[in-house]
Amino acid sequence: MPSLNSLRRRERIPEVMDQPGIDPGDHAQALAGLRRINALSRCSAGLFAPIQALASRQPGQPLRVLDLACGGGDTVIDLALLAGRSNVPLIVEGCDISASAVAIARANAERRGATARFFQADALGDPMPSGPDGAAPAGYDVVVTSLFLHHLGDHDAEVVLALMARRARHLVLVNDLIRSPLGYALAWAGTRLLSRSWIVHTDGPLSVQGAFQLAEVAAMADRAGLAGARIQRCWPERYLLSWSRG
Repeated sequence: MPSLNSLRRRERIPEVMDQPGIDPGDHAQALAGLRRINALSRCSAGLFAPIQALASRQPGQPLRVLDLACGGGDTVIDLALLAGRSNVPLIVEGCDISASAVAIARANAERRGATARFFQADALGDPMPSGPDGAAPAGYDVVVTSLFLHHLGDHDAEVVLALMARRARHLVLVNDLIRSPLGYALAWAGTRLLSRSWIVHTDGPLSVQGAFQLAEVAAMADRAGLAGARIQRCWPERYLLSWSRG
């Protein structure tokens, strides 16, 4: 396990999931393992609560929600199902740079009976899908991302936060890991208890080493234009950043 001193400084070591050409079977097994880990963490419920609160203040048209770098679509699907059970009108979409991840997300949504749309896009670009007639649709009310920022360099993470703020009419939400000895220990043990994927076993601890600490997140959000962003610690050694326009 890294020492306390080594975790004080962010160390980004390339993760397997970030590499092109991953075996599709290994990729699917890894995403299934992450699904179990995320279910235990209840991060989707934490994201849904502020969306539900916004919906109660904005009656009328459904809120449009975009999940950047959605991976296997777990967060998107969870939000769609939570909205259905709570009678909250949402239109939920997810995008990912990986065509394989998008295909898996679509299959997962069909398997779980969730109404959601997935498309391929680079979150570091400016993902805005075209409608059926080729015209760009209206913007999103809420833009979220989960377990994505720690994959990025400092500059790119700021770019993503700034992009989220530009795309969100009302609310930006970010859920990610906290870099700490406890976070590392939880990642090492949790990945082995909840998944048989060698990719998950490898990437889980590396993700914590590449994650941000809360003060770093706050400073980065401020530089990205998310002044007044609220950052709260949540289980299991994660944070939830929320920023409202106006």
